[in-house]
Amino acid sequence: MSIQETKIASDIESYLKEHENKELLRFITCGSVDDGKSTLIGRLLHDSKMIFEDQLAAIKKDSIKSGTTDGEFDLALLVDGLQSEREQGITIDVAYRYFATDKRKFIIADTPGHEQYTRNMATGASTADLAIILIDARYGVQTQTRRHSYITKLLGIKHLIIAINKMDLVDFSEDRYEEIVAEYQEFADEIGLTSDTTMIPLSALNGDNVVNLSDKSPWYKGLTLMNTLETLEISSDRDLNHFRMPVQYVNRPNLNFRGFCGTIAAGIINVGDSITVLPSGKSSRVKEIVTYDGNLPYAYAQMAITLTLEDEIDISRGDVIVKSDEQADVADTFDVNIVWMDEKPLTKGTSYYIKRASTVTTATIDSFYYKTNVNTLEQETCNTLNLNEIAHVKLSLNQKIAYDSYDHIKTMGSFVIIDRVTNNTVGAGMIVKKSESSSKSTPSEYSEFELEFNALVRKYFPHWEAKDIS
Repeated sequence: MSIQETKIASDIESYLKEHENKELLRFITCGSVDDGKSTLIGRLLHDSKMIFEDQLAAIKKDSIKSGTTDGEFDLALLVDGLQSEREQGITIDVAYRYFATDKRKFIIADTPGHEQYTRNMATGASTADLAIILIDARYGVQTQTRRHSYITKLLGIKHLIIAINKMDLVDFSEDRYEEIVAEYQEFADEIGLTSDTTMIPLSALNGDNVVNLSDKSPWYKGLTLMNTLETLEISSDRDLNHFRMPVQYVNRPNLNFRGFCGTIAAGIINVGDSITVLPSGKSSRVKEIVTYDGNLPYAYAQMAITLTLEDEIDISRGDVIVKSDEQADVADTFDVNIVWMDEKPLTKGTSYYIKRASTVTTATIDSFYYKTNVNTLEQETCNTLNLNEIAHVKLSLNQKIAYDSYDHIKTMGSFVIIDRVTNNTVGAGMIVKKSESSSKSTPSEYSEFELEFNALVRKYFPHWEAKDIS
């Protein structure tokens, strides 16, 4: 029996209670093709004894069938579950796995290394606290290493582990390890990567420095990969100073109760706090903080709650509740970074749905500032954006929204782009800042009559663009 099976069998209730109170770390593995991402995850699960016996038996059987390791136990099959992945020996889709140790809970996203599946990697990275970027010790920093590192920078992942894998194939050479460390650090400096970075030499296939320190690399004085994952400080990553709660649902079960439901994106809220609803600007005070387990005196980031207020004010799905003294900015035109995920190119002027937290609206690209060549790091001019390309653009929404920059509060600054015809998610975006110059005229540039005229045009002729008649 595995450790997990033994604990469950002996006392299921204490096992569940123990895991409920553990801190959760979400991380991804990424890097170039065949760097050993799936094998590394399999090794973590295997050596931490988090695999059930029936799983082990099934993987041993499939290892013989797939033939990817000449009949030896193939740890990569623990996460490569698609038939096409097992046939080709590659990862195609994002595979999520859960495991826990005595110190922490983990959710792992095993992401693809092939360039054509870069969009899948971006999807897995969007919710990660940490990224493990694998580098094959034989080849050093590759194109996908650079591309994935750049995406982790864009997505604001604060912690990186650079796992220099397959050290057994270079005889655990300290000189080779130092060469790769210097090569990656030079690239990281070029792109302005400021994440907390840890370098670890290891062999995922044999388990060296994964869960246990290896005697084959006596020159390495750092922690194992597992020890690093267990001890990494992530609690300070949460913003507890600026309260933000996107409203997901207005709960009105009867005439005596009106609650506003949502998951707190950042900050802390207390009963009695003065709040403001954006973008309307209406204010009130918190009367109750309601949860499934009963009312609370306060709540904080990542908790799902229902707020009741002292005043009857108009709040609907998509609005954002903030503390009155911790206001967010409101705008409708932004400078954003976009990772494009569709075969059909992104073009200027095409209308898309934008979903940011619980807000859904339409938007168009006003202009392309540049796209980034991840191989050379050059900023290139462009008029369209193709699959897996990354660009800095000006985005114009058809309504004002409350926002924070992505590097400040992820939930408030991230969005997905949805095709209005197919409803497919075709891109992911991150707000950098409000655009300094807007194609839309500001109220100060209009007379009262002109504002009223434009409002009537938008109301009765929504397909027309309101004109400046001055």
